[in-house]
Amino acid sequence: MRNARIIGTGSYLPERVVTNQDLEQHVETSDQWIRERTGICERRVIGEDEVCGDLGRIAAQRALEAAGVSGDEIDLIIVATCTPDRIFPSTASSLQRALGVRPGAAAFDIAAACSGFIYALGIAERFVRFGDAQRALVVGAEAMTRILNWDDRGTCVLFGDGGGAVVLEASEEPGVLSTHLHCDGRYEPLLYVPWGPGRGYAALGAESGYIHMRGNEVFKVAVNTLTRIVEETLDAAGVDKGEVDWLVPHQANIRIIQATAKKLDLPMERVVVTVGEHGNTSAASIPIALDTAVRDGRIQRGETLLLEAFGGGFTWGSALVRY
Repeated sequence: MRNARIIGTGSYLPERVVTNQDLEQHVETSDQWIRERTGICERRVIGEDEVCGDLGRIAAQRALEAAGVSGDEIDLIIVATCTPDRIFPSTASSLQRALGVRPGAAAFDIAAACSGFIYALGIAERFVRFGDAQRALVVGAEAMTRILNWDDRGTCVLFGDGGGAVVLEASEEPGVLSTHLHCDGRYEPLLYVPWGPGRGYAALGAESGYIHMRGNEVFKVAVNTLTRIVEETLDAAGVDKGEVDWLVPHQANIRIIQATAKKLDLPMERVVVTVGEHGNTSAASIPIALDTAVRDGRIQRGETLLLEAFGGGFTWGSALVRY
């Protein structure tokens, strides 16, 4: 049985920065209120001439460079996004062409909201482990601000744009130790976007293309769910929580992150936190945070990482990784 090991990481953030002070000029909110409830200070916003695929492409290029491999050595591309460039072809298909990945390699998108990267990592790991791919490119990319109502103070303060990526390679060394993927569609009314192409263009209301969220209820379910998945992940792998070197969580809310760290008995110094500078970048948040900590030297080879996420659906998932 082969292992799937992360051999390269990359990320990209758009240039435009929107601070809490900027939002104070537009909606009834304050820097203090946003910081205290979310931990967010600023977020990045995609440029008018950029699309989601651009964010993923640059992140992927950086991951390939870090891995020391070229596009034509990739056998599989999976892009996790809920803000794709178009209905079809997939954003992954566009990346295949842009990155010079060999014709015939599998390429597809998945939509699992903020849990998307974990879902994509779990799928790619199985492709590699069972011999269907030697190397896989896993990308999380989002243009979340394109589906934000900037007049809704309950959502516009939370989200940002960005892309992150990892390259997986078959290896005899330990890599992705386990992944755990879940969904419960009963919670759909708490976090959703009403419009979709399958519904047609009939008027659903002026705000049908925007994120709708009942924040307090989402928060409560997220904290309880992530607590359970920490236990599930460690038990399945036979790993004690004291063996986890780093928590790399989905960057949605600092209070959710702190609650998960407490469950692991991990000091916040062992948690990768980028939510303050990036906001919630949905499927891109974990690979961005991972790349940030790898490049600044915090995460070292041989360390054990716990990645976890919770998002609309509700979806949730985790991965235990030996980096």
